[in-house]
Amino acid sequence: MTTDRSRTAPAALGLPTGRFEGRVAFQQLVRDALTTAASEGWREIVLCDDDFHDWPLGERVVADALNDWAGSGRRFTIIATQYDEIVRRHARFVQWRRTWDHIITCRRCPSADRSDLPSVLWSPGWLMHRIDPDRCVGVSGTEPDRRVLMRETLTEWIQNRSSPGFPATTLGL
Repeated sequence: MTTDRSRTAPAALGLPTGRFEGRVAFQQLVRDALTTAASEGWREIVLCDDDFHDWPLGERVVADALNDWAGSGRRFTIIATQYDEIVRRHARFVQWRRTWDHIITCRRCPSADRSDLPSVLWSPGWLMHRIDPDRCVGVSGTEPDRRVLMRETLTEWIQNRSSPGFPATTLGL
């Protein structure tokens, strides 16, 4: 008998499940999820959004959580249509990305329509999905079916609908 590892992943302790609404609630969920990832030792995190404009990635608490989380055997994937907003708004995240380049995969989907690319924070045990990014309305939870379906969607974007993007350093003369 085979089992799907994502179905047996430990639930994210203390993270809420259910509907959320509003930018403040969304941003707090991101902060709490990354802090939980560090404390529980999540092995993988995938972030996906059009441009990460309203994510709290530049905040010190987020950078500290990512530093606490990062380490050997960890994988971090980020998917966006473009990275201009991250560079412009999230300097701490850009620095963290440079430091931990060896565990980070950045994918770019420049031809994706803003409404096609999901706005998601995914892990093997919990996910947060903004169904309506403009109003910051979405759901979070540990439901295996939802996590597996979202992972399949993200894998499709990573493997077939994107290319490498957001290099850690830019070489020039």
